Amino acid sequence: MGRPSSVRVRVPASSANLGPGFDSLGLALGLYDEVEACVADDGVTVEVEGEGAGQVPCDERHLVVRAMRTAWNLTGDAPAGLRLRCRNAIPHSRGLGSSAAAAVAGAVAAVVLAGRDAESERDTVLQVTAGMEGHADNAAASLLGGFVVAWETAGNTESRFHAVRLDVHPGIAPVAYVAGVESLTSTTRGLLPDRVPLVDAAFTGSRTALAVLAFTQRPELLMPATEDRLHQGYRRPAYPDSADLVDALRAHGVPATVSGAGPTVLALTTGAPVPTGIDTAGFTALPLPVDTLGAVVEIG
Repeated sequence: MGRPSSVRVRVPASSANLGPGFDSLGLALGLYDEVEACVADDGVTVEVEGEGAGQVPCDERHLVVRAMRTAWNLTGDAPAGLRLRCRNAIPHSRGLGSSAAAAVAGAVAAVVLAGRDAESERDTVLQVTAGMEGHADNAAASLLGGFVVAWETAGNTESRFHAVRLDVHPGIAPVAYVAGVESLTSTTRGLLPDRVPLVDAAFTGSRTALAVLAFTQRPELLMPATEDRLHQGYRRPAYPDSADLVDALRAHGVPATVSGAGPTVLALTTGAPVPTGIDTAGFTALPLPVDTLGAVVEIG
């Protein structure tokens, strides 16, 4: 294909971990950021609408621009200048994969503007975006859509990231309880121990395996499949209200987890309304369908 002068990329939000699948399981959700990127003669300009407007840098420091530069370092086809317009709906620092979505949007836009096919360059995009994130669960979900299993392998000189996409059982209807406060991944990761008891590691490993079955074929198993002893308990001091809401939802029979690094809570309903009597003060309930397409590209 030739080198287009402009591209529009729509990228979904994501929820990572899903309980036991720390840094390995992700789910794409129907809430979207959209990036329009146009080639220019020189310089970089960035316009931001919606989430992050007036708060994020609008120059080379912008995450979308940084992802584009990283991708172009691999493709070697950076244009002289760039004009970006970002329309953001994914809340920032809430555990819904906003940074991964921005990185995916930038990397996809970059490979398309370099004259490459976005589908055939998916591995390039995954390496760029997961490398920026340090793990592939959110990035893979935003890139591929659906339910993803992600992992990392060590090479002679550098690690590589991998992901497999699976279809989500149609009976699963996620509801995100979006927190009114922010949380930083760096802060919540700092609460995690270097080692956990073997019994907890074995427990969480079994639940991670079960989660693959539950999300794809057996949603009635979501309650045990979303149990975790690896990270959520250790992070509780960073988001006590979120942890309390998870406990309350589960006590009422609703499978629920902290979404990514929090503080948003993800409830995995199967179509029935969430029971009344649960204190959701400080959270906004947002029913979100599972996104099945991942990053979508429109050229010109």
